[in-house]
Amino acid sequence: MGILLGVDYYPEQWPEKMWEQDAERMKECGVKLVRMAEFAWSRLEPEEGDFRFEWLDHAVSVFKDRGIQVFLCTPTCTPPLWAFEKYPEIIQVGTDGRRISIGIRGHRCMNSPVYRTLCERIIRQLVDHYRDEEAVIGYQIDNELEANHCRCAVCEEAFRDWMKEKYGTTEQIDQAYGNSVWSGEYSSFSQVKPPMGDFIKWQNPSLTLDYNRYASDSTVAYLEFQRKLIHSLDPKAQITTNSWLCENMPDFYDLFHNLDFVSYDNYPTTMIPTDSQELYSHAFHLDLMRGILQKNFWIMEQLSGAVGSWMPMSAMPVPGMIKGYALQAVAHGADAVIHFRWRTAVSGAEMYWHGILDHSNVPGRRYQEFKELGQTIKQLQELDGSEVVNRVALLYSSDNEYGFKLQHQAEGMYYLEQLKCLHDGFTGIGVGVDIIDERASFDGYDIVLAPTMLIEHSGTVKKLENFAKQGGTVLLTNRSGVKNLSNQCIMDSLPTIYKELAGVHVTEYNAAGARTGKLRITDAQLRGQYGQICTNSFLREDASSLQTEHQDATYKRWCDILEADTAEVLAVYGDQYYAGQPAVTVNTYGKGCVYYVGTVPDRTFYMALASRMAREHQLNFRDDLPLGVEITYRQKQDTAWRFVFNNSDKPQSISLEGNICSLKPFEMKIDKICAKGKRI
Repeated sequence: MGILLGVDYYPEQWPEKMWEQDAERMKECGVKLVRMAEFAWSRLEPEEGDFRFEWLDHAVSVFKDRGIQVFLCTPTCTPPLWAFEKYPEIIQVGTDGRRISIGIRGHRCMNSPVYRTLCERIIRQLVDHYRDEEAVIGYQIDNELEANHCRCAVCEEAFRDWMKEKYGTTEQIDQAYGNSVWSGEYSSFSQVKPPMGDFIKWQNPSLTLDYNRYASDSTVAYLEFQRKLIHSLDPKAQITTNSWLCENMPDFYDLFHNLDFVSYDNYPTTMIPTDSQELYSHAFHLDLMRGILQKNFWIMEQLSGAVGSWMPMSAMPVPGMIKGYALQAVAHGADAVIHFRWRTAVSGAEMYWHGILDHSNVPGRRYQEFKELGQTIKQLQELDGSEVVNRVALLYSSDNEYGFKLQHQAEGMYYLEQLKCLHDGFTGIGVGVDIIDERASFDGYDIVLAPTMLIEHSGTVKKLENFAKQGGTVLLTNRSGVKNLSNQCIMDSLPTIYKELAGVHVTEYNAAGARTGKLRITDAQLRGQYGQICTNSFLREDASSLQTEHQDATYKRWCDILEADTAEVLAVYGDQYYAGQPAVTVNTYGKGCVYYVGTVPDRTFYMALASRMAREHQLNFRDDLPLGVEITYRQKQDTAWRFVFNNSDKPQSISLEGNICSLKPFEMKIDKICAKGKRI
């Protein structure tokens, strides 16, 4: 199929006389794919059992006539008002025990038998109608699915059944949860209910973690119900759903397990932060999506203009952003980039979530840039079949994400922060990173980064041990080995199950929060690398102040005060009552080594540490990348394409094979190189 450029289009929101003009303009821009019918249930079935596809047939034909393919959506995120009026039991129930107010989207109960019947009927009609239409190549299931947090009677019983299957008896639940606290022991399964009320985080963390696991499983089951139905009607259809980093994230690895590819809704920032320590690049998000199935993915919604509606509008994308951010997604493995949306809505809640065309209906600056993007995508078709191949893996865990949200560890500290810091450390020196499930294989990697392993998974521990024994490098961080699978704290000195691997134990810890402190680098190699990156990357305003005898980095958020058992100390704290105590260590383990980072250092430190680890495995890296410049590769057989992206709002320069490459803000330069690094 090649690399596809597309748009999200809502024909039901526009007069039919506009469709052909829109399709002609799309064709001129190089659009090859449109996504439609996402929220069109009321137009497809205006009254129960009255199905009307004539308007959608016309829309499909308009695009088909211009060589543009169609990706349809099951419209199940927004049931029509007649369904809520006739079947009020399909409305979600909130944590207060009341049905939520309708009138927005996503307000249906995924488990409701009545709702499932309504869904099956509209999906059967939709897929039956279009399964022989060659222009329709696949289906997006629903929209931006979150973990199912409905508390209706059906969902309460579903949660209770989930608990029965997992534990068997209430006595087993009491033991796993430690329910003797606050007199929480169950005497009957009738007492087992989802966490309710305004103070969810006051409730037993074991219950809330299990509830989130159930909620994720519930959403996966809902998606699987739709997938099986579609494939039973049209086995050739490609099927996906669009994901995003929402409040109640399902387990992405379970969610996409049976789907053809991952899709993501990508909205990078339009306002570059002035604080050089703030991480804003969506390279992390893109690598996370690629790692779910460990293959290329799609962008189902891509930034097209200022975003806003229920919050103040963001700044409008500056020149270069529309094109640069789309190509950034391609560089990280996106085979399709579909922009949200073609037209900015003139009605409804999203009228200020801007598309390619503004309310004026006059093609402007963003339209022209989108057209330029189409020309660039046209020149990249030989990328078809290429993929991103990296030797560094970063582990992600849904349990750790939930566990961290349920009980905040320190002011401003959150799970993804340490993942983003480590990802930035490697990408900041030009080394690519795969973000993978902790259950995935480590084969093919030299370095495995395992930050914030809050919830115990013995299988992961054994895999990390074997990986290090065989010569791999492992990195662990603070807040690892804290809890068992039931979300209870482990009675042992931290990092508990990782102590032997790390060669350290924690004597005390301190939640530092937003306060910053000094981190003194004691290892000469690491100290030199830190100073080099400070100078080259301009991460320090005053590079002349770099000290020659030792180099002070900074830390914040958390402090594990360590005692080195078998590990070598690389950095110590430079202030507070724990000044001089180990903060960062490395331990020899088998043929490999294991790093332990007890705090959250600054960006430069992560880059210096990444450089040390990359050098140990002879990975090519650069310590002269200007801040904001990203280098990514896609490979196919003996050929690689190098993407150099200036993800900043100022001009940058970089040396490539001895030549100076100048980059405008948000400019992407792409060249083809052979396997040995020679440009073609």
